[in-house]
This record gives sequence, structure tokens and C-alpha cells, in this order.
Amino acid sequence: MKKICLDDEIRIGEEFTVIAGPCVAENREICFAVAEFMMKISEKLGFQYVFKASFDKANRTSVKSFRGLGFEGGLEILAEIKDKCDLPVLTDVHDASQVNKTAEIADIIQIPAFLCRQTDLLIEAGKSGRIVNIKKGQFMAPEDMLGAVEKVRSAGNKRVMLTERGTSFGYHNLVVDMRGLVIMREMGVPVVFDATHSVQLPGGLGTASGGQRHFVRPLARAAAAVGIDALFLEVHPNPDKALSDGPNSLDFKDAEAAIKEVKEIYDLTRKSSKN
Repeated sequence: MKKICLDDEIRIGEEFTVIAGPCVAENREICFAVAEFMMKISEKLGFQYVFKASFDKANRTSVKSFRGLGFEGGLEILAEIKDKCDLPVLTDVHDASQVNKTAEIADIIQIPAFLCRQTDLLIEAGKSGRIVNIKKGQFMAPEDMLGAVEKVRSAGNKRVMLTERGTSFGYHNLVVDMRGLVIMREMGVPVVFDATHSVQLPGGLGTASGGQRHFVRPLARAAAAVGIDALFLEVHPNPDKALSDGPNSLDFKDAEAAIKEVKEIYDLTRKSSKN
């Protein structure tokens, strides 16, 4: 598998990378608990770790659902994680006006799946100079993501990567077409597999999304066998108590098991590609 490296410090494409954290920055304690746990297993298993959390979940099913601590509060926690844990961080932006402030803290700016066609947002993210991770929309064919990549590149930013997170299949269900990982990587960008959002059941609980977390590990193994550059996971100390995306999040034990399995397959596929 040909190496595609975006950055000398954040070596996605050069070495196995895990992007993991709670869905939303619920509070400081949970964010630090996840970050510290992930740092320990990154040393144990040997992978690069990027902390992720959203400062705002702007697309919750219900208007009553918890969205986060707000723009300023969420970024403050991310800045503290980055500084005290010495970790690169990733977070979403939902509007072009959020990009510059977010780019002062985030090493990777993420474009949510529902917004992957928003031209102004993509171009503004590109102008930031940060790595831009675009999640493939649940409604998008993988080959059509080239248009999103080119919007970021039009701003003079070549540091783009794409994330697979499932495709809508009827109502309240997602499926993953593993061919999309190959198709998107042929665009010359690293590909990420979002194993936890791929098992989400959008709106499946009526006023919230459901999930099938028991499928996370099998799908992650399959994606690693096809070929990925990074694994994306939502990890929470107690997923059943999480304020967002609990049904598809992993606890610490399952997260470590999933990462171990994927890392072994990743190493095997990279080794075989050299032969």
C-alpha cells in the first residue's frame, strides 16, 4: 500500500493512527479520562494518537438533546488537552465563521458528513492551513468526494483526508461499502474508517440515534484488511451514560481490543504490500 503522508509531525499515512475521544466534550473530567487512557494504550500497542471531541453537536435529532459546552467552552477543553497531554487534537466546524478560531487550537479541522458539500466551509477550512478531514456524507458516492477534496485544494491546501462513516440504507440504518475506501484513497488522500459512526442508527430511538456497537470490531477489522490509514472511534468511560452517541460508542476495554485487532491487520497489510 503506497504511503501518503500529510504532515511531518502528524504522520497520518506514515504510521498507524487512531483518532479517538468522546462524541462531544461533555466536561473536562471525561475528556481527560479518555485522553489519558488512550495515551497509555498508544504506548503499549505502538500507534499515533489524535484526541477528538466536538465542541458542539449541531445536528442532534432533538432540539432538547445535549449539544456541548458551546464554542468557547469546548475549545477551552481542547486547548487544555493539547497543552497538558501534548496531543494533537481534532474537532468539527459547522460554519465558516468558526474556522479561524478553531484553527488556533485544532491540528485537524473536521467537516461533518452532512456538510461535506458546503463550498464556503470547505474553502475556509482549506485556507486555515490545517489538515482537513472530510467525512463522506451518508448520501454521497465515494467517487463524488473528489469534488470536496478539490474545494479544499483550491485554497492551496493539499493536506486533506477522507473518512468513511457509512451510507444511508433505507431509514434509520447505515451500511459500509468497503470499496469506497479503495476509491477514495485513489484520489491521493489518506483514508480513515469511522468504525463507531458506521454502526449508528440515525434517529433510531425516535428522539435520538441508536447504535449497534457489537458490530464495531468486525467492521473495523474488515476496513483494516481493505486498507486504511487511520481508525476513528468514539470512546467513553461509560457509553450507556454518554450524553451523545452512547449506543455506538466503545468503553475502554472494547476500544483497546478493537485497536489491537486493527493494528495487527494494518501491520500485516503494510508488510505484504512491500513484498
